[in-house]
Formats: sequence, structure tokens, C-alpha cells
Amino acid sequence: MSAEVITTISPTTNEPIITRNGISAEELNLLPDVATRAFQSWRTTSLADRQNIIKKALKVLADKQDDLAMELTVQMGRPIAYTGKEIATAIKRAEYLLKISDEVLKDTDGEAEKGFKRFIRKVPVGPVLIIFAWNYPYLILVNALIPALLCGNTVILKPSPQTPTIVEQVSKAFSEAGLPQGVIQYFHSGSPTIIESIVRNPKVSLVCFTGSVAGGLAVQRAASDRIVNVGLELGGKDPAYVRGDVDISWAAEEIVDGAVFNSGQSCCSIERVYVDEKIHDEFVAAVQNVLKGYRLGDPLEKETHVGPVISKRSKETIKAHIKDALDKGAKNATPENETFSNLPEKGNFVAPTLLTNVDHSMTVMKDETFGPVIPVMKVKDDAEAVKLMNDSEFGLTASIWTKDTEKGYELCEQVEAGTVFVNRCDFPSPDLAWTGWKNSGKGVTLSRFGFEQFVKLKSFHLKDYPK
Repeated sequence: MSAEVITTISPTTNEPIITRNGISAEELNLLPDVATRAFQSWRTTSLADRQNIIKKALKVLADKQDDLAMELTVQMGRPIAYTGKEIATAIKRAEYLLKISDEVLKDTDGEAEKGFKRFIRKVPVGPVLIIFAWNYPYLILVNALIPALLCGNTVILKPSPQTPTIVEQVSKAFSEAGLPQGVIQYFHSGSPTIIESIVRNPKVSLVCFTGSVAGGLAVQRAASDRIVNVGLELGGKDPAYVRGDVDISWAAEEIVDGAVFNSGQSCCSIERVYVDEKIHDEFVAAVQNVLKGYRLGDPLEKETHVGPVISKRSKETIKAHIKDALDKGAKNATPENETFSNLPEKGNFVAPTLLTNVDHSMTVMKDETFGPVIPVMKVKDDAEAVKLMNDSEFGLTASIWTKDTEKGYELCEQVEAGTVFVNRCDFPSPDLAWTGWKNSGKGVTLSRFGFEQFVKLKSFHLKDYPK
């Protein structure tokens, strides 16, 4: 009998929509055993055969894109106009990782010497535990799942209780594609004790976690009594700096999208905006103009730009950040918008909120808000902007907005973040390393470097027989 029943609550209505049985401790202990047995054969499967199975699975997911998009909207509240794009983007990201896998995983030759052959081979680490979040579940899962399988590892997946069907759909797609039984397994759980137990299992060779800083620290602590790598993709408080030379209307439109898309529920959403004091007022007016055109409401309606946030708790946190700022002297500069002022009666709806006169004494400029809030702060010059951008415990992404791209590059070199943008934001490019600095995490996904955590190096030193 299962240890728990997990109920998914709709963020749109706050009503139960899905239940799943959580895994028992006895069932949990079987997963690494099955993964270890499956690993013995999967690791010897050729890379070409692994690639073909993945390609077939991606085709299955692509053919179901509309259905998968609807599931996402219902479970996590992103408007239906956008959820299909996550499926398509996840597939493109996986296709890029497939494309580079031959080159990335080939042997590396040592120095040439007569009578000797030396090379380094990348071999799979073994069963991999992947714990992934609800906000972009397909994209997050692809980051780890695809390179893990390409490298020859087996995987155990633990989805968020908010989006339970994603893992079921992915597992089914790979099964239809011919993936051997036991190479992918999954379990549902909302229990920290269960998760800690499997993290500690000696047959788990790598742990990949995407979620909150608190969750990441808990996983790291659970793994601390044994030698195992733990990859962490955690939170962000991502800054944007708008220099005085930009096209203000264009910058405002881009930054509002970077801050409000997915109701601001992205680790790489813009959460702080620093603006040259010379254009501050014009920029605020331009942001107001953009927000006037946004529509908040039912995520199942194609005209909706902003849906609910994920939970009552999230809604309360966002409101607390706004209140703290207003209590400390910030101004609510949000424009009149009928959909913002007439929120649906049910659900966790939070209107996009523009704040001015903010500073770093306010929670909204320091802690991760994870909501549709745009705090805008004046700065006098580049030096002050960079200093404030770096005044954070987080370091995931940062963006500079300027016509002078060379100056933007120069400033990016000074910013403490794993990804820096000029005139762009909120876009993990698959050919670049996705990595967090400071409390935003450790380890790398995407790019050729995203394969490294899924392999261990084995050096071969072969000498010709001397007689």
C-alpha cells in the first residue's frame, strides 16, 4: 500500500484535479536495483542506437504537442497560447544535444608515441536520479534526461507533484520508441523523507536537482555522507540594466516580457531593473504603456497573456514582497488595466505590478519573488548599475540593454552571473553552458559541457608487447 496520496491543486481554481499514489519505502528501494540491472545492458548499447531511440521518442512527443500543452496549462496555469512552445523548444533543445553527441562523447587521444596507444574514454556513471520542477518541466527534464541517456546511463525521475503527468508522458514516449525496460523509471512523492532516502542510496551514481535553494540544500545534505556528485539548478534574482542610449519603447516591451512571462515564475525571469536616471521616467511610462496591453485571466483562453501563479503560498509571498516595498517608500506605478483590477474570484491570480522608488533595503530587490513584479530603480552610471547587479546572493543570468554592444560586452565581463546577455534575456541557449553562480546552483547543463556530469573518465594506456 502506498505511503501517501498526492493531490494536484489547480492554480486556476484552487480545486483538486489529479491524484497520484506516492511510492512506499519498500517500492522505492527497488528502483535503484532495477536501474542498476538495466544499466549493464544499456551502457553497452551503441551511441547510434541510443540516438535513434531518442529521435523516435521526440517524434512521439511532437505528435502529441497539443495534448501535452493542454495538460501543462491545466496543471501549472501558463496560458495555452504559450505552453505548446515549451514542447517545441524542448524537442529542439534535445535535437541539438543529439547533434553534438558524437563529437562530445568520442575518445580523446593522448600524445603520439611509437609503440604506445593512449586515450581517454568517457564512460557512463550509472543510475542517475533526476528531480525536476513544475515551472518548465519539459525543458528542465530535457536538460538532464537526454545527455544522461546518450551517455549510457539509466535514470530515475521524480517530477513535481504539481505536474505529475509530464513524467508519465515522457516515459510512455520512450517506451513506444523502443527503450528497454528499466532504463527510465519514475516515482511520485511529496515526502522529503522519501527523497532523502533515494538520494542516500549507494546505487544512485549522480543526483540532478532543479528547484528552490532550500530544496537543493536539503538534497546536498542528504548526499553529504557519501561520494556522489550533485548538480543543482536553483533560484535567481536576475537583474537588467537599461542604459540611456536605448530605444526606450523597445527595451520596455522586451523587459516586461522577460519579467512577466509565465507569471514571472522562472529562475531566469527579470526580477530587478536598473535604469539610467536620465531616461528613468520615460522608461517607466513606456513600461506602463506595455502593461496596458496585457490581459490577465483564464489560461485556457488564447487571448490571455498572464495566468495564475502556482499556489496560494506563492501568491502570499509575492504580495508580501510588494507590501514590504510599499511600506518602505516604493510607489505602485502599475497602469490602469481592467483585467488587473478585476481578478478572477477563484485561483491564485496576481496582477503584474510595476514598482518605482525601490532600493536594496526592500525584500523585492533581494529575495527571489518568483512572480509578475517589475521593480525599477534609478542609477546614475554604469559603475553603480554593475555594483547593484552584483549585490545579490544569486547569480544565474543578467542582461545589459544598450545600443553600444561593445560597452554592453565590457559591462557583462564585470557582472557576476553564469549567463550574461546584451539586448536579450530569459533564454537558455542550448549551445551555451547553463550554470548558476553563488546560490543559483552548481554544475552545468546544456552545451558540450552539459554532458560532463553524466560521464566519468577512463584512461587507457596500451603498450605494444616488447618481444
